[in-house]
Amino acid sequence: MVLKNLIRDVKDFPIEGIVFKDITTLLKDQNGFAATLENLYNISKNKGITKVVGIESRGFIFGGALAAKLNAGFIPIRKPGKLPAETESETYQLEYGTDEIQIHKDALAPGDKVLLHDDLLATGGTMEAAAKLVEKLGAEVVQISFVIELDFLKGRDLLKKYDIHSLIRYDSE
Repeated sequence: MVLKNLIRDVKDFPIEGIVFKDITTLLKDQNGFAATLENLYNISKNKGITKVVGIESRGFIFGGALAAKLNAGFIPIRKPGKLPAETESETYQLEYGTDEIQIHKDALAPGDKVLLHDDLLATGGTMEAAAKLVEKLGAEVVQISFVIELDFLKGRDLLKKYDIHSLIRYDSE
């Protein structure tokens, strides 16, 4: 199965000039969904992962499923004001602006081995901020995974010190 064929391009979303890689078309295909989850699991299954941290919101979809398959806990990283208890925050640069993410202060502990997951790697700012949050709480980032990577935006360059895996890669828009 060619997973790339299940990704839809949406032009000018969320702003003009951006070509959004829409995974909802992959998610609705039961074989595509299952194959994606199995591929992500296979690259992470022997890493000793104790927690999977998923980034809002599409990172929750496979992140939660991966946590269950890996027999690990799941931790959400969310936008400001979405988590009910005390949080740590990190601001980051997007390809089209700035944003902030948060994690509960008690979500991770020293000794936790973390798989960070999101649907897409673009400029790397969101994932770099997520890794900083994980490390602020004393946990170790063991691996980072993505469904899609936009190679031409060079997000991997910000994350060089980590073990990064992407299932689908695009060389250009």
